[in-house]
Amino acid sequence: MEIVFVGAGRVATHLAKALNAGGHHITAVYNRTMASAEVLASVVDAVPTNCIDALPQKADVFILSVKDSVLKDVISELRKGREQQVFLHTAGSIPMSVFGEHQHRGVFYPMQTFSMEKNVDFSRVHIFIEGGDAETLNLARKLGETLSSHIHELSSEERRYLHLAAVFACNFANHCFSLSAEILEAHGLPFEVMLPLIKETADKVETVLPREAQTGPAVRRDENVMNAQKALLADAPQMQQIYDLMSKSIQRIDHD
Repeated sequence: MEIVFVGAGRVATHLAKALNAGGHHITAVYNRTMASAEVLASVVDAVPTNCIDALPQKADVFILSVKDSVLKDVISELRKGREQQVFLHTAGSIPMSVFGEHQHRGVFYPMQTFSMEKNVDFSRVHIFIEGGDAETLNLARKLGETLSSHIHELSSEERRYLHLAAVFACNFANHCFSLSAEILEAHGLPFEVMLPLIKETADKVETVLPREAQTGPAVRRDENVMNAQKALLADAPQMQQIYDLMSKSIQRIDHD
């Protein structure tokens, strides 16, 4: 397929590189800053631009991977002269209705966390698709099958809950790593001592349910340890509150 990328951030970069490696032709890359457009375009042999009007009028699909806050405005500008083109956005929490009256609209959401410095194995990524019409849905599916065998059709309504679950599993979990690092740093210990523990925890939930993998003082209802640890956080009331809420949540799930 001939693909135009609107956006050159982390998601766009990994997705464009993977699709290019899969045999698709990335014809152009737009980004608000020319330097970012040029970086991605140079990797996938595309034409860079920081002007939406300069993008091709036609392609098999236009993939929009921009900040949620500007997506609606970008769509409005991109539609001019491209009313019959296929548009897909990659946002996890934005409904397909953001495209308004655009006919060939859909969603292509690879549920993964992306960083510029780490390559992504898309064969392990679950991709969630949606289409406003059969043609667009079929195109999104074919595009996804280039990258992964884990393709799921999901409505915008259900995708809201998927994204919420991802925030807990990824963003909140990573914040807990940050809190752990903060405690360690205050006492002269490197965060790297936690890495084997983190990896084993993540590996474990590939074979058992998270609630079955839960360990620690909360699930054991070891009040002596919990009270002692909360006391250590006396000078950090917000962290102490997080500790207490998380412990109660663990015990609720274990009780259920």
